[in-house]
Amino acid sequence: MNQLIAVCGLDCAACPAYIATQANDEAAKERVAAQWRVEFNAPNITVASITCDGCLAFDGRRCSHCQECPPRLCAVERGLQNCGQCPDYGCEKISQLLGFMPEAKVRLDAIHAAL
Repeated sequence: MNQLIAVCGLDCAACPAYIATQANDEAAKERVAAQWRVEFNAPNITVASITCDGCLAFDGRRCSHCQECPPRLCAVERGLQNCGQCPDYGCEKISQLLGFMPEAKVRLDAIHAAL
């Protein structure tokens, strides 16, 4: 499977919300929303809020958090595809988030090291 690296280093192509959206599978999106409501203790998660074409899809749909995500907004402003490409990589905007996503940190560290 090809990777689609998000600004934060997550692999959108492996995300169940992205997969269900791309398959236009409403039942799968409802299952993801139900799982995430419990997993993230977020009762307001809906199918609409997890409908996603990836965080860098300029004309696409993004999960509701991704629309306001500080690292994403910063990367878009700087014209970067992800935080690993940033000369300020490791800043406060991304470092706290990466504490919850070790696999994303590994991806971004590798991207940053290759610069």
